[in-house]
Parts: sequence; C-alpha cells; structure tokens
Amino acid sequence: MHPLEFVPLSLRKPLFYFFFAFTLVIFGVFRPLDVPLQTSAAPSGIVSFELARTFDSSQAMINSWDSDARLTAAFGLGFDYLFMPVYALALSLGLLLAGNGKAGWYRSITVWLGWGAFAAALFDAVENYSLWQVLTGSLDPSFPQLAAVCATIKFILLITGLITALARFAIRK
Repeated sequence: MHPLEFVPLSLRKPLFYFFFAFTLVIFGVFRPLDVPLQTSAAPSGIVSFELARTFDSSQAMINSWDSDARLTAAFGLGFDYLFMPVYALALSLGLLLAGNGKAGWYRSITVWLGWGAFAAALFDAVENYSLWQVLTGSLDPSFPQLAAVCATIKFILLITGLITALARFAIRK
C-alpha cells in the first residue's frame, strides 16, 4: 500500500501541486545559496561536499570557503530540514498519481518508490547531521563517509522516483 493512499482522491492533485510548487520555491532559494560554495575544491558546491567521502576532501572544500560561505553552508544544512518533508511529499504524491489506475509491476514500483521518497528524506537528514559535524570541526573521518553514502542513496531514490513518475506518460494501463 502506498504511504499516502489515505489521502482522498479529490485532494491528491491539489496537494501534489502545492508541494511541487513549494519544492520549486525552496529549490529556488537554494540556487543562489550554492553560488559561494562553488570553488575549485567544490565545483558543484554543496553537492561536492555531500559526496566528498574523505576527511581530507571535505576539509579542502571547507578551507576553500570564506567565513560567509561557511555560514551559508550551515544555513543551507538547517534549511534543508524544511525541504526534506516538502520534496518527499511532492514526489510521493506524484508517484501516487502516476500509479493511479495502473496495475501490475508499474503500480508496485510507484508504491515502493512512494515509500522511497520518505526514505530519501531520512537519508538526507542523516547526511546533513554528518555534514554539520564536519562543518563544525569534527575530526571523525566517518562523518564524510556516512554523508556520502547517505547522499548517494538519497539521490538514487529521488532520481529513480522522478523517472518512474514521469514514465507514467509512456506506460499504458
């Protein structure tokens, strides 16, 4: 059963549009926040930091940021906790709508990935906690590793969910 199956049919589309729009707004806030984080050590900004994997790599990124960029990174990590339930709800509702009226394997995948959207948010939370530890001076090398593993799983779940939701247009009943 999809995690949002309890949402009445009449509210599914309006809620999806609301959370999708809210996701885009928050994503729009993140775009300019990422600019000062893009350096030669972190060419993809916060995503580079998320996927750093090693203590030395993550420290090189932090050292490439000035104090304002470090504050921006800290703010972004905190603000991301608002983003997590918003994008999870948008994607899960999108998958619920995509699987509506479908049967068989596609419906099963939309159900599993509906749960996966919330799992991605949980991985994101652990990732951000780990990145916060690194950003605030922890010398424990396991934090960058944990952040990278969580970020990788998060991205796989989100991208797979998005592709699956969009694939509904190509799949017949």
